[in-house]
Amino acid sequence: MAISFIGEKANNMFTCTTHSPEETEGLAELVGKRIREGTVLCLVGDLGAGKTLFVKSLARTLGVEGSVTSPTFNLMHVYDGICPIYHFDLYRLKREEELDEIGFYEYTENAQDSEGLVIIEWPDKFPSCMPKDYVEVRIVQTGETERALTFSSVGTYYDKFVKELEAFVHLGH
Repeated sequence: MAISFIGEKANNMFTCTTHSPEETEGLAELVGKRIREGTVLCLVGDLGAGKTLFVKSLARTLGVEGSVTSPTFNLMHVYDGICPIYHFDLYRLKREEELDEIGFYEYTENAQDSEGLVIIEWPDKFPSCMPKDYVEVRIVQTGETERALTFSSVGTYYDKFVKELEAFVHLGH
């Protein structure tokens, strides 16, 4: 895998470039090997950036055997693997009140104490409704198959995890 690090690294942020969908999947596998129960992972990116591809590979690494798809029309999927994965897609929501209707806060408010992972696609639709602390993965398409993936800790709770993840990803390729 030829993942490269780009840009400046902040204390709680790093960026990798992948050059193919397979490399993006490989990066998600590395994340899956280090991610911990109780993590909230928010995926930001345009349509087609690779958010769902990233989730599929992460879920497979965590032992999910069934179909992993974007919950765009269902709004949430629960996957069983090593730990439960609660996968939200907020793309179709229009109002913050709809988050209550789908039980969003039941999974995000005390996520750090849970035995599962919360993955949120399109968190930028309702930024004020996101938990105080989460790991953001911003995926930007930089070429036909290239992606820049920036991992950052929002809040301070996941700072240490993001630093550990950076070291692991850097060594893992």
